[in-house]
Amino acid sequence: MTEPKQFESRPLAQILRPTTLADVIGQSHLVGTTGILSKMLTSQFVPSMIFWGPPGSGKTTLAELVSTLTKSVFVSRSAVTTNLADVRQVIDLAARRLIDSQTRTVLFIDEIHRFNKAQQDALLPHVEKGTVIFIGATTENPSFEVISPLLSRCRILILNALTQEELTAILYRGLRYVKKTVTKDAQDALLVFSNGDARQLLTVLEIASKLNNKKQLDKKDIEEAAQKKMLQYDQTGDEHYNTISAFIKSMRSSDVDAALYYLARMVFSGEDPLFIARRMVVFASEDIGMAQPTALVVANSVFAACQQIGLPECQENLAHGVVYLSLAKKDRHAYDAYMKALSDVQTYGNLPIPMAIRNAPTTLMKGLGYGKGYEKYSKESFLPEPLKGKKYYEEH
Repeated sequence: MTEPKQFESRPLAQILRPTTLADVIGQSHLVGTTGILSKMLTSQFVPSMIFWGPPGSGKTTLAELVSTLTKSVFVSRSAVTTNLADVRQVIDLAARRLIDSQTRTVLFIDEIHRFNKAQQDALLPHVEKGTVIFIGATTENPSFEVISPLLSRCRILILNALTQEELTAILYRGLRYVKKTVTKDAQDALLVFSNGDARQLLTVLEIASKLNNKKQLDKKDIEEAAQKKMLQYDQTGDEHYNTISAFIKSMRSSDVDAALYYLARMVFSGEDPLFIARRMVVFASEDIGMAQPTALVVANSVFAACQQIGLPECQENLAHGVVYLSLAKKDRHAYDAYMKALSDVQTYGNLPIPMAIRNAPTTLMKGLGYGKGYEKYSKESFLPEPLKGKKYYEEH
């Protein structure tokens, strides 16, 4: 009697996830014999870390390997779906585990850039004490998306986008597992659909192999599995910056149709709506400014709506805001004036503040002349002496 085939519920990308550093394809600067992560694991000195790299480049894989090779308990959470109470519960269990069995815990938080300041703040004491080995993963520049105190307590490791050769090696590893071959056209299509994401590549391959009984998959099989061609866009690559640049410049030129197109392109490609909304808030002050001060109110309202509602509905709020900002009059004088003032700060440093406008909370300070001669609504320049009378902002 033939034994029934065991059902495998794990996706192919999970099945093929490397279990040793030698199995990892790509990221040789981290996991090669002289790689920083290899050295850490060899010495068993593993600090808290933040992995910064494109989607599907191996951030989760490396986090799991850190846990395996340090004999730690691996706890994975997504910043999109978890909350502060859950994180605290994980940390409490990790603290007890450390005391009871001297077993460490790797707390992996994917998309750490989605945590707000309060959530990131809550991690600080536990990272500092070593209660957990914290590993955050992000596709966004951590300098902008992770708070400075947390950054200072973590080692930042940058993962590179996988090359075509590395993706091909991962593809053939997948083909061996599913016992299939592919035509050259099918292979090329898989590499295009993956958009540099190994997980995406293996997911499309898995679907195609399950939909077809034949041994060799062709391009049509791959296209059917992918359903639609993924746009060439990721949150750290050139297309990310090219698209957001085109979006801003379209609004700046009052080209509302182009601005809406680039908005749709970003939303369709999975861009974080809060990233788009933040850029709109900056644009409202930088490019519209005093020409239409209500633009900042509208942009902030769009940002709040994206926070409260989320996708897919908040794309309507984004579209509303983009049309408003695109059609608004433009005036960069406030921004340009500030940049001139900033240049003088950088050039002259902390020039002495005129005595008349210094704070005088004590009798001693008043005796020294702090606040002396100050008159409300005075027409006198309050700039430091070397800059007296200088004009940064000119009304138009």
